[in-house]
Amino acid sequence: MLEFLGMLLWCAVDLAFVLAGKLFVRMISLGRWRGESLSSSEGRMYGPAGALSFKRDGQRVFTWSGMQLAGVVFYVLLCMTALVVASLTLNEGAGAAPGP
Repeated sequence: MLEFLGMLLWCAVDLAFVLAGKLFVRMISLGRWRGESLSSSEGRMYGPAGALSFKRDGQRVFTWSGMQLAGVVFYVLLCMTALVVASLTLNEGAGAAPGP
C-alpha cells in the first residue's frame, strides 16, 4: 500500500513539473514555442530519440522530457526568488530601530 502511495505521489509531482514546464515554456517564448500535447506521441514520431525539443512546421515543440526539465527550472527559480525576498525582508527587519 505504501509503495502505491509513493508511486501516486511521484506521478503527481511529475505531472506538476510537466504542466509547470509547459506554461513556463509558453510564457518565456511569448507563444512561439509550445509543449506537445499530454496525450499525443508527437515527440516519438517527429523528434529524434531522447530529444528535449524538436522543430515541426517552423515551431519549436518541447517533448515530455523537455517540459519536465523546464518545470524543474521554473520551480528552482521560484525557490531562489522566494529565498532572496525572504532574506531581504529579514535584513530589512534586522536594521530597523527598536520600538519604544
